[in-house]
Amino acid sequence: MASDVSPRWDRRMQQRLARGESAALGEVYDRFASLVHALAHRVLGEEAAADAVTLDVFTRLWERPESFDPARSGLRAWIAALAHRLAVERLRRTEAAALVGGGEGTSEDLDRKVREASVAARADYIVTSMPAPLRAALELAYFQRRDYRQTAADLGIAEEESRRRLRLGLQLLATAHDVNGPGGPSPGPGRSA
Repeated sequence: MASDVSPRWDRRMQQRLARGESAALGEVYDRFASLVHALAHRVLGEEAAADAVTLDVFTRLWERPESFDPARSGLRAWIAALAHRLAVERLRRTEAAALVGGGEGTSEDLDRKVREASVAARADYIVTSMPAPLRAALELAYFQRRDYRQTAADLGIAEEESRRRLRLGLQLLATAHDVNGPGGPSPGPGRSA
């Protein structure tokens, strides 16, 4: 699913949204709603909160389609970054309100919780955005506990190719801790959204 959209499709969608075509919003929603909801749920841990963030992401896109610039990023990455940012903002508000209301924990606990949720959401995004061959190799190695030789046999590829895929997949996942790495906040949505 990583390359299921092209820059041309992104530009066309942005133009259609700018013209107010509700069908364009429907297409974008159909394609990316599950991604947005999964990222928001990963950060917030609640279905209703993830639903609210999902609604907010697509409402913002509909109301301000010009905030997405296809020359700066792909629509998928832009939407994922916006979803992540809105989910983290919601988590901060919720947790801060709990602290003020006499809840347990400290501001350091809040920061830790936000960091952990952000890393987990970025890791999810990275995995879902990976090309299918990398994702398949990682899934075999992680979920089925296959080594690179077994992964190669299961996928019908050379052992060297298996090692290469696993190494690259793990390198991509390691960037989940990097705020500016793949799947991390990007300048795409901007701070004005």
